[in-house]
Amino acid sequence: MGLLLKTLFYSSGFIIVWAMVGYPLSLKLIDRLYKGEQLKKDYSIQPTVTVMVVAHNEEKVILEKMNNILELDYPQEKIEFLVSSDNSTDRTNEIVTKFIKEHNERRIRLFEVILRKGKTNAQNEAQKTVTTEYLVMTDANAMMDKNSIKELMAAFTSNNIAYVTGRLSIVNQYVNEVSISESRYWDNDLAAREIEGRIQTITAGNGAIYACRTSDYYDFNPIQCHDSAMPLFYALQGKRAICNHDAIAYEKAGEVIKDEFNRKVRMSRIILKHILPDINILNIFKYRWFSYFYFGHRTCRYLLWLSHLIVFVTNVFLIKESWLYAVTFTAQVLFYLLGIIRGVTKANNKQLTMIYYYCMTIAAQWVGVYNTLTERTKPFWEKAESTR
Repeated sequence: MGLLLKTLFYSSGFIIVWAMVGYPLSLKLIDRLYKGEQLKKDYSIQPTVTVMVVAHNEEKVILEKMNNILELDYPQEKIEFLVSSDNSTDRTNEIVTKFIKEHNERRIRLFEVILRKGKTNAQNEAQKTVTTEYLVMTDANAMMDKNSIKELMAAFTSNNIAYVTGRLSIVNQYVNEVSISESRYWDNDLAAREIEGRIQTITAGNGAIYACRTSDYYDFNPIQCHDSAMPLFYALQGKRAICNHDAIAYEKAGEVIKDEFNRKVRMSRIILKHILPDINILNIFKYRWFSYFYFGHRTCRYLLWLSHLIVFVTNVFLIKESWLYAVTFTAQVLFYLLGIIRGVTKANNKQLTMIYYYCMTIAAQWVGVYNTLTERTKPFWEKAESTR
């Protein structure tokens, strides 16, 4: 019994430490030793492109978004714009329709999804009407840099590159401790992705700005999101998903902890499936670095909710074994108490907020797991108003 408890304690502890500290550090070391090739770009690559904006009740930002995409620096004869409205019930469709009439010299279309089934379904339905060579997808509240399309296309320098994601830049990162915490997490994640992409392929993208060949598009189950599903799908096909962080989209992070919590719950809606979605991922002879990347960047992170529980529970039974277990148990209790204190007092303290933010992330994973087990997961979610 003692051996089992210790095995569970140390293996779960390893997963936590590896996910948060070990893997990021190992990536930096691998990047130095491996000397992964730098991103190659060819700006002469200018295929026909459709920019798809998915919107559900985005009347607050849709006009700004429409003006934003018309300012993109790309040959007008090679670019089209498509708004896929996911059963919007506010003025979104009205605003887009009026905008199209006022700019009839540009190729802009509105595709109205009748039944709301979420972002991925709206993309699936609208994509079937696309005739251009490439498809760029972006969120309604993400404002794109004028050179972003050129940058995305310039990265498709070989046939084995199936997916290119840009960089989401958070514009309100210094507003309060919530947005600061999210920005720090995101900056660290972007650094990891850049190394993964240079060496072989990334394990996840972001929904604010990304592109794929229209011929490579795949109709994913609406419960899935392209952020996590697309890079994995292409990697298992032996293709590459990379990032070009010179293709930039600007977006606000949640300024209210409830918004960030709900967003992370939504991100965890299929967490159980993505812990190890395909056993073949572990075949390092076939998938090489991707096996290592996925285990460290995805599998371990998707197991944090369970690992923290196991470490805490086993520590309770091991506490009398030695002073080491007494120290680790005390540290855990103190860590969670500090998170609770920050949540109750809302103290404006950087260290406390980071602890609170981390605990919130783990709690969101638990809610995501609960929703999955009780079949409460939905393919759509309510947007965070503080990001508009």
